Amino acid sequence: MKPPCMIVVQYILPALRGAIAKELIEEYELRKTEVADRMEVTPAAVTQYLNRTRGDAASSVIERSSRAISLVSEIASDLAEGQTPSDMLLMKMCRACYALRTEGLMCELHREAMPSLKKVESCACSLGLVAWDQFPYRAQTD
Repeated sequence: MKPPCMIVVQYILPALRGAIAKELIEEYELRKTEVADRMEVTPAAVTQYLNRTRGDAASSVIERSSRAISLVSEIASDLAEGQTPSDMLLMKMCRACYALRTEGLMCELHREAMPSLKKVESCACSLGLVAWDQFPYRAQTD
């Protein structure tokens, strides 16, 4: 069993970090070492994000969410300015993940990682994010 949080850790977070690192370098012209410091990752991680050896599997998923893209830009701007508290940056990362889950965009990654989900009408990616009685699979079993 692979709960949605495993998909987030394995695919979504690296893709979000990659998008943020790319924007910091391309839009704000920061050096890789500056990006690494601001993102609290290693310079090697930034290089991997830029080369798409980390985060590439979910980059197309993020690109399909206008809300996630907007939050990536906000986070990059906040990091470039260096004035936003860390807890607020983390909240925006959580919002980006939430957007991907509630928009159903994460489900395809989840189904690839857990083929048995292909047999059910809906994925568990948004489970717990919507009211239980509104969850399609639950409604069918009542």
